Amino acid sequence: MNIATEPKLSGKPFTDKPHKRPVRMVRWFIIIGTLLALLVGGLVWFNYFRGKMIAQFFAGMKPPPASVNIATAKSETIPNLLTAVGDLAAVHQVNVTSDVNGRITDIQFTAGASVKAGTPLVQLFDGPEQGDLANYKAQQRVAQISLDRAKQLAERQVGPQATVDNAQAVFDQASAGIAKTEAIISQKLVRAPFDGELGVRKVEVGQYLTAGTQIVSLTDLSVLYANFTVTEKDSGQLKVDQIVRIAVDAYPGRTFEGKITTIEPQIATDTRNIRVQATIQNPDKILKPGMFATTTVVLPDKPPVVTVPETAVDYTLYGDSVYLVSEKKEEDGKTSLQVTRTFVQTGNRIQGRAEILKGLKDGDRVVALGQLKLQSGSAVTISNEPVPPIPAKPPRY
Repeated sequence: MNIATEPKLSGKPFTDKPHKRPVRMVRWFIIIGTLLALLVGGLVWFNYFRGKMIAQFFAGMKPPPASVNIATAKSETIPNLLTAVGDLAAVHQVNVTSDVNGRITDIQFTAGASVKAGTPLVQLFDGPEQGDLANYKAQQRVAQISLDRAKQLAERQVGPQATVDNAQAVFDQASAGIAKTEAIISQKLVRAPFDGELGVRKVEVGQYLTAGTQIVSLTDLSVLYANFTVTEKDSGQLKVDQIVRIAVDAYPGRTFEGKITTIEPQIATDTRNIRVQATIQNPDKILKPGMFATTTVVLPDKPPVVTVPETAVDYTLYGDSVYLVSEKKEEDGKTSLQVTRTFVQTGNRIQGRAEILKGLKDGDRVVALGQLKLQSGSAVTISNEPVPPIPAKPPRY
């Protein structure tokens, strides 16, 4: 039986082949694929070209040279100074007191005045002592008359020597009473023990003054002591008569000069410091005892050392460095300046200059101002603006 010819059966004969896809649809797929490939390739090429052009732009774009101030490192002999802190003390300073008790009857000084040694300051009531003095003087006169008469009789050999001796004893007792009373009277008149400046008055007329009560302070300002301490390591550099310069906060920018007069022979066991005392002449009397003082001892000069302005050194946790200026020859033959960060070993800083122990040599040029806008390899130009004074002093208002 032939299935294909059977009327009750449906379907296609097994011998029929499937139809092929139309040629037009295949063509569209090819066109769309080609367009997608071109689009993706164009995007890839555009990104590559854009990145390359950006890189060329930034590679060819150089920042303008930074304007900086340049200083030259130089070898010089700088002062060898030892700095310490201390205070000022008076060579002669005392709180004037009375030796005896008594009531104040007269105050003979003005607070803050300058006085000479022996100037009367305070008078205590001495009426009883003046009476005793008059009594002893009267006794002395009578004793003197009796002594003279006894001596005349003894010379004529009509009077015994014992009478002369007794008269002499009475006279001496009267003289001793006078001397004692005059000493007590002198204690009732308080005088300045030395030349100096008086302080604030602390007593009043009519006040009963007990022995030892402070009346007024007296200070000799013509000469002062500068007391300071140095470490055990630095004590070996100190000698008597070395020059010391003193600076105080009350007179900024001004120094006062003196000499070391005393070096403590013992070193403190708790601090390992040694106490030093210098004597400072104070003719203008502007320095006062108790002032905080910065002392600088002038030591013998050290060998010459390379120095740069203190502002040229960049102090960081990673070390001290400077920007070393060097010349660079460009492709067009022109010469430009560039900087290189160079680490250095620094020493002391004195009068606005820093010692360079290692890293620079005499004649090297470094950036003195304008380091904040630099990095190693940056191009620079020399600024025409004047360099500010070093160290800079803030304005006073």
